[in-house]
Amino acid sequence: MTENFSGSFTQQEPIPQDGIDAALAVMQSGRLHRYNVAEGELAEAALLEREFAEQMGARFCVAVASGGYALANALRAVGVVPGDTVLTNAFTLAPVPGAIASVGAKPVFVGVTEDLVIDLDDLETKLDQAKVLMLSHMRGHLCDMDRLLEMCNATGVQVIEDCAHTMGAKWRGVPSGRQGIVGCYSAQTYKHVNSGEGGFLITDDEDVAARAIMLSGSYMLYGRHLAAPSPEVFERVKYTTPNVSGRMDNLRAAILRPQLRDLETQVRRWNERYETVEAGLQNTPGLRLVTRDDRARPVGSSIQFLLLDWSPERVNKVIARCADRGVELKWFGGAEPAGFTSRYDSWRYANAEPMPASDRILAGIVDMRLPLTFSLDDCALIARIIRAEVGAVWQTP
Repeated sequence: MTENFSGSFTQQEPIPQDGIDAALAVMQSGRLHRYNVAEGELAEAALLEREFAEQMGARFCVAVASGGYALANALRAVGVVPGDTVLTNAFTLAPVPGAIASVGAKPVFVGVTEDLVIDLDDLETKLDQAKVLMLSHMRGHLCDMDRLLEMCNATGVQVIEDCAHTMGAKWRGVPSGRQGIVGCYSAQTYKHVNSGEGGFLITDDEDVAARAIMLSGSYMLYGRHLAAPSPEVFERVKYTTPNVSGRMDNLRAAILRPQLRDLETQVRRWNERYETVEAGLQNTPGLRLVTRDDRARPVGSSIQFLLLDWSPERVNKVIARCADRGVELKWFGGAEPAGFTSRYDSWRYANAEPMPASDRILAGIVDMRLPLTFSLDDCALIARIIRAEVGAVWQTP
């Protein structure tokens, strides 16, 4: 009898009751705007910033409207101006080059390896082209951060980390986002905490933090932030930093605070699901699993595998056959963008140079979400279905 999967790849767990209760309290107060607080009251957004900074071991934190806004805010805050070039991954999602383009800068793409991390050899040849690297930890894959930072520090390249897929991950025990000058995170529904939309950025640099807060739309209310630099720092930047409003509101902050307290438990649960699918796909003919660096503690909220050097027709056949059995796979190798899947050559505003070695890898990347609504038995079943369908197509001439 053929097995099929009947679960949803887009169904998230409910918001914790503590978050629902906190959100109701905010709505009942009517004070949703982060600076609309009563005398002596601390805003949910300000409390969230302080708690997230402490959780990440950072001095400063700014809560904003989205992960993409956090990226653009970080670029402006470190001094990127129109006409600059910014290095970034060829394998990433559209908001990353979009953030670079939004500040008038030009993305310069760096290749991807078969382990789906930035190609450090390619990066080394391009470090003289920019003063900022926006490093995307795409789909939770952490590169050799020691080597990357050594190269960037030696050449004066500042690193902004896109941690949309690595909130809760660690490199040699240090939280992802703490290696660069700024770490940026997302709280969009499919990320590791869920407020529909939302984001954070953290930094230890007081001038960057002050500019990020002013940019986010603080007006002159920066004193109401609890994870912010001293007033003297704002005096240096407040008249020269534009207001590009993108604040987080108290409602989303209230939803997020309980979720962040439970992040370690959620990381463990995601990794159990990832390991279950990974084990079920081991040694599947024609399928290459991604090797993760032992120095990294990832968060397995999605899984990727490679069908390297397969024709588009055969990859599409695998995806269609899995879909017929209830397993939803996404492919980064399509000629046209579809849903969230797109490639560096899809973003024509970037005017990218061809990258044949990366094209080969991108053409083989298959992606699948692993929501926590899946049980471990679900994950084992999904792996059996993928294994069977990849095998069936692999054996077909």
